[in-house]
Amino acid sequence: MNIILDIIKFDVYRGPNIGIYTKVNDEFVFVPNGFAATKSKKLSEYLQTDYIVTSVANTRLLGILMVVNNHGMLLPNTCSEEELGKIKKKTDLNVDVLDVKSNALGNMMCVNNKGGIVSTSLPKESMQKIEDVLDIEVLQTKIAGFHQVGAVMAASQSGCVVHPETDDEDVKMISNILDVKVEHATINGGLPFLSSGILVNSKSMVVGTLTNGPEIMMLTRAFTN
Repeated sequence: MNIILDIIKFDVYRGPNIGIYTKVNDEFVFVPNGFAATKSKKLSEYLQTDYIVTSVANTRLLGILMVVNNHGMLLPNTCSEEELGKIKKKTDLNVDVLDVKSNALGNMMCVNNKGGIVSTSLPKESMQKIEDVLDIEVLQTKIAGFHQVGAVMAASQSGCVVHPETDDEDVKMISNILDVKVEHATINGGLPFLSSGILVNSKSMVVGTLTNGPEIMMLTRAFTN
């Protein structure tokens, strides 16, 4: 396991919500169309990945719409054939479309390479496909009362942070499924919607510019072994 040493602050479209517009695994950071090449390059250097420029469902909201680990990627049924083809061509990931009513897949699940926590608002019959594409075991549950489990968590292969009101039983369950240490945290000066302000992989972490000292401490504790 790698140890996260650097936590770098970064902004996207002059705001701290970097996780809404971008998504990362250990190989690639996915950045939206129209994102400045200099910023894309900088972000990929920080995260020690290549970068891929794309849209999803004709929008810039990559972080909200896509789910990715090192095995595969799930895209919403609103994504175009062209977008799907482009991502398949540029990566060696197992890329597929999850045909469910909610297209904000990134808000509906939190995954790493071992497991995933999936919203109870997704249909049971979609679980098998999620497991097959991402090559993981998943569990459907709510976190801190939220259906949008992907919005209130952020995980990598080395750690996970969750909404501050997540109870101890759920922390233990998340730790078992994802096979990592789990810590309570907030981002960007007190926000419990962690994935909106965090990009993390096995090598590094980038956070929104409003993230404060105590939050950096929490994140360091979660993602350092």
